Amino acid sequence: MAGGIWVRLMKRTRIMKDITQPCEAMDWQEALDEACHKLDVTRPMVLPRHERDWEEFSQTRFLREHFMEDVPFDRMEVEYIDPDAKKSVNERYL
Repeated sequence: MAGGIWVRLMKRTRIMKDITQPCEAMDWQEALDEACHKLDVTRPMVLPRHERDWEEFSQTRFLREHFMEDVPFDRMEVEYIDPDAKKSVNERYL
């Protein structure tokens, strides 16, 4: 089963908008394009730092300076959600 990305537009510690977009872990940039279109925000510049964060942690964040236009949020957080991932020990007992 394919996972997806969870894209959150954050202002300080609050989620202003969020969306999930189905994708495979390696196709996250294509899914990010689609999510940005649905959220009506420009696509951020993906730098080598973002690619390293994605490869290592399956998540990354974009700050205001990573966008070509002014955005009404502080950062965009992107995280891969894998429905097949094993649950943690604490989740098994809830």
